[in-house]
Amino acid sequence: MSVCILGTSHTKFGKLNDSIYDLIIASGKEAILDAKIDPKDIGGVWIANYGSLGFNNQGHLGPVGVEIDESLRFKPCVKVESACASGSAAILQAINAIESGRVRFALVVGAEKMTSLDTKGITKILATGSFWPDEGEKGITFPGLFAEYAKGYKAHYNFSDDQLRTMFAKVSSKNHKNALLNPLAQLPLDIEPQDILNMPDNKNPIIADPLRLYDCSLITDGAACVVLSKLEDAKAVKDKLVEIASIEAACDYLSMSKRANYEFTAGKIAVQKAYEKAKISVNDLDFAEVHDCFTIAEILAYEALGIKKDGEGCKALEEGIVYRDGKLPVNLSGGLKAKGHPVGATGVSMAVIAARQLLGNALGFQLKNPQIGLTFNIGGSAASNYAVVFKRLS
Repeated sequence: MSVCILGTSHTKFGKLNDSIYDLIIASGKEAILDAKIDPKDIGGVWIANYGSLGFNNQGHLGPVGVEIDESLRFKPCVKVESACASGSAAILQAINAIESGRVRFALVVGAEKMTSLDTKGITKILATGSFWPDEGEKGITFPGLFAEYAKGYKAHYNFSDDQLRTMFAKVSSKNHKNALLNPLAQLPLDIEPQDILNMPDNKNPIIADPLRLYDCSLITDGAACVVLSKLEDAKAVKDKLVEIASIEAACDYLSMSKRANYEFTAGKIAVQKAYEKAKISVNDLDFAEVHDCFTIAEILAYEALGIKKDGEGCKALEEGIVYRDGKLPVNLSGGLKAKGHPVGATGVSMAVIAARQLLGNALGFQLKNPQIGLTFNIGGSAASNYAVVFKRLS
């Protein structure tokens, strides 16, 4: 059975005045309007969210879905949590419901309101996405966990400090500059890699050695939403459609101490399974949106996608492959690094970006005639991994 994206919505990302409730309700309403369906035909609502209990003192978030439209009262509405991969996990659950025949139309909303706390409070809530006994409880933050990836990658492939900093600065610069074309992005900047490398420590301080401020994604509020249905139902409503050709998940040990610290091992498995299910290879992709919560994560994503061999992710930058005018542009939206990273919303945001790109309405960062795209979304320190292939149906 083929499942399609029938409608989308996407708020601006940043520090917003909206409450978590406002974000969910407004995003859901907009996506239903875009889908051109009657809300009463929606069989269920899946709300992707990571930290509403800690960020907003609201643990029981699912029933907020009822507020999107009165016809959703008495329908199943559930919160889905898988750390930073909550959005992709919610999409997978909604697809399962459609494929099983339980629902015809599914609404998936990703939303997070992070800025209600100060940085210290946010850091503590985010740390609960780690393996608490060995990591969060001992004061290890997510910058610290991804610093372990950076150190592991450097040691495993024998990179120098300068080589590591240079590749990270290239990722950061690329994504900030890409965000200049995205009116929904949080931090668009016209900044070159050398500008980042030349910054004094007080402008680009070390957050967790070797990661600096410009290696880290942003604290963000925002929401995104998709309406899903099987192909037959979607065709009755719209001519131009995007198919979710495959969605695959792979989980690994929660504790980083049990995993390699120089690759996304489970991420590679999720990507390969997604390629096989969609009957494509990396060479068929026209673009990708990947999880660049930290600059090292984008380098590892290049290798997980097979853009370059293990240990050669930096060559994707050196050869221009992943830039806007390259063979496989990555994070045209600005990515988590510059578009923003409202944790629970990120996976749904990626799906919206991919769908709009394929439909030809990707705002200021539209490619010419893309046919196939991929999103790669990870949760925690890459314990949860989701790869999704999208195809345009004409």
